[in-house]
Amino acid sequence: MAVYTTEIASDQITSDNPIHQRLLKAYVAVLHYIKGSVLELGCGEGRGVELLMEQAEDFTGLDKIQEVIDKLTAKYPNATFKQAVFPPFSDIADNTYDTIVSFQVIEHIKDDKLYLQEIQRVLKPGGRAILSTPNIKMTLTRNPWHEREYTADELKKLAQNYFSDVDMKGIAGNDKIMEYHNRNRASVQKITRWDIFNLQYRLPAPVLRVPYDILNRLNRNSLEKTNDTLVASITHEDYLLRDQNEENLDLFCILTK
Repeated sequence: MAVYTTEIASDQITSDNPIHQRLLKAYVAVLHYIKGSVLELGCGEGRGVELLMEQAEDFTGLDKIQEVIDKLTAKYPNATFKQAVFPPFSDIADNTYDTIVSFQVIEHIKDDKLYLQEIQRVLKPGGRAILSTPNIKMTLTRNPWHEREYTADELKKLAQNYFSDVDMKGIAGNDKIMEYHNRNRASVQKITRWDIFNLQYRLPAPVLRVPYDILNRLNRNSLEKTNDTLVASITHEDYLLRDQNEENLDLFCILTK
């Protein structure tokens, strides 16, 4: 049984396919950087676990939801999965992992500075951490599940306080992806035009989560009905990893200790 709202796109729901493929692209793009002992922070329902395990000497995944951990433990007996709310990583010793992967997580973390400090601490010298997170320059509306979002320069400046090298790249889309993105933007604008008091930015985030989830699902379903061929045909190959650019959909940051 899935345990998520629309905040985590399903790989089973057709209307979620463009978002699922966008998230999957990060796992495909990161394979070039994977080596040795690997830790994934916020593994979720395991979208990229199998890909990471193929490249890793050993793999550990952390997530806050016990049901997810139980399911992944049964599915992947050769990996290690633990329930954890972080930061900090209280039971992980210094200099433990060669590679750390954390996709679409840092925007949910209240203390992002401590999060980066802890990632740096548990990485081995010379190890790499690869993070992805939405590019606020391309965000269509406030996401009440996020503590904050970043520009590329903001995240790079923050990470440089803790890592010897920060290489900022991004996940972008081809013409097919940008057609979907622009249709999505127009659809969202039809909804938000009724927010004449700008409540999406004024109300507390918890108040907005239920209506956000309902409207998000209705919007995705509407986009599928408008052009189901486009929605269903998108694959991770329609997304690309490229250098820093304000029009990247997600930030993709490679941090070296």
